[in-house]
Amino acid sequence: MLLAVVATTAAGYQATDQRQTGTAAFTVSTEAVAQANELADAQIEDTARLAADRNDTNASIAAVQEQDRQKAVVAAKAAAAARREAAAKVAREKARQALAAKKQALVANAQKDPRAAARALLGDYGFDDGQWSCLDNLWNGESGWRFTAENSSSGAYGIPQSLPGSKMGSVGADWRTNPVTQIKWGLQYIRSSYGTPCNAWDQWQSRSPHWY
Repeated sequence: MLLAVVATTAAGYQATDQRQTGTAAFTVSTEAVAQANELADAQIEDTARLAADRNDTNASIAAVQEQDRQKAVVAAKAAAAARREAAAKVAREKARQALAAKKQALVANAQKDPRAAARALLGDYGFDDGQWSCLDNLWNGESGWRFTAENSSSGAYGIPQSLPGSKMGSVGADWRTNPVTQIKWGLQYIRSSYGTPCNAWDQWQSRSPHWY
């Protein structure tokens, strides 16, 4: 019987040890799981943070790229506008030179065609081409556009019939033979006395005998 008690006691100790060992093993396993969960949560947070950082970085890069693109567009438009303006400037200069050359040729040919020379000089005195017909009528009535025309009774001379003819010497000493000198003087006289050729023409028509 003593042996039975000893055996029973030993068995009880063994069972108790097994229960304690099992409980200890179970406790360690729970802590490990908790730690694993914490690590997993930390990894998830790190992954999310890195993803957010990448998104922010990509967004910043995209914004910079868009700004660069817009700057390039603006620069291209400015360069194109500058090229167009440069081309237009060249075209205007060519047109100006062509007009100046044409005007010079007309003035140089004034003895053969004083009317064309006078029309070319209108703008120099602030008159637009709408005044041309009035000037043409006025000087056609005065002298028939002859630069040697002289009024035998009054002494008026030249295309504009300056009275006396020597007044035209204020423009050039060649007033007797140069229709350009006469035209320039006549346009100055009209501007200072009547304002425009059409005003002078109106006055000429209203007077009898005609004069201006």
